Amino acid sequence: MNANLIVSNILNPPVLFFFLGMLAVLVKSDLEIPPPIPKLFSLYLLLAIGFKGGVELTKSGIDQQLVLTILAAIMMACAVPLYTFFILRLKLDTYDSAAIAATYGSISAVTFITASAFLTELGMAFDGFMVAALALMESPAIIVGLILVNFFSRDEKREFVWSEVLRDAFLNSSVFLLVGSLIIGMLTGEHGWEVLSPFTQDMFYGVLTFFLLDMGLVAAKRIKDLQKTGLFLISFAILIPILNAGIGLLIARAINMPQGDALLFAVLCASASYIAVPAAMRLTVPEANPSLYVSTALAVTFPFNIIVGIPLYLYGINLLWS
Repeated sequence: MNANLIVSNILNPPVLFFFLGMLAVLVKSDLEIPPPIPKLFSLYLLLAIGFKGGVELTKSGIDQQLVLTILAAIMMACAVPLYTFFILRLKLDTYDSAAIAATYGSISAVTFITASAFLTELGMAFDGFMVAALALMESPAIIVGLILVNFFSRDEKREFVWSEVLRDAFLNSSVFLLVGSLIIGMLTGEHGWEVLSPFTQDMFYGVLTFFLLDMGLVAAKRIKDLQKTGLFLISFAILIPILNAGIGLLIARAINMPQGDALLFAVLCASASYIAVPAAMRLTVPEANPSLYVSTALAVTFPFNIIVGIPLYLYGINLLWS
């Protein structure tokens, strides 16, 4: 693997600000970001990326490549929680295994955005419809995780209200805003892009940088929780993303994805949710320990992917596509 790619990725301003946030916690600085601001920035990022994806989708149209990519995305979102559940069951109970499996079956929009910025920096093209894949991979893992709990739990008193589960999976704020922005982007097309470009294009990297600063603060505060997870989960949080990305790349190669799209698909397969799935699991599987599924996703997998994972997956693409 080209070490220059890792260095180049680390020296991206958003990634450096992520480390600045972690450093602030480690040296016990009083740096804090008021809670409503990160929430506002996360909504902005979802709106901007969804809108851009809709505009790009209008340009490219619906073709065989788009259909195959969407099917591959849904298949991975359902398959990852299934096989990771049985790996986790070697050490954990049903509730924690299902919650963590759902977390790794879903995706991280911020990792996807960081990978998009990495491709832009390298001058590698990617299709806007990858945003649709992003949106469609967030919810299925929640459903699969809850089915696993329902199937393998021996608690006869447990009752799921499936209407609430489905509502939380498909209508949570992240999915709703992302899909809604995608549709608005498709409806307004190039004209809408020109109107909103100063907001959705020019401000994008500044907001991403500030958001990753906050993510660094949050991730560093979660490091203490890793003491509770032990070596098994820390290893899991590094090795499973590599395995998932590897499977994703083989699928991408089989359906002839362009290299830029293949990297984004691999990143989606390798990332883990720390917003939508934890929110759903807290509501529907209170027996699961949040410090396990949040800390592994946020304090291990997220930094691993943005520092080493993205260049590593690109290295795999260079091997498979050469």
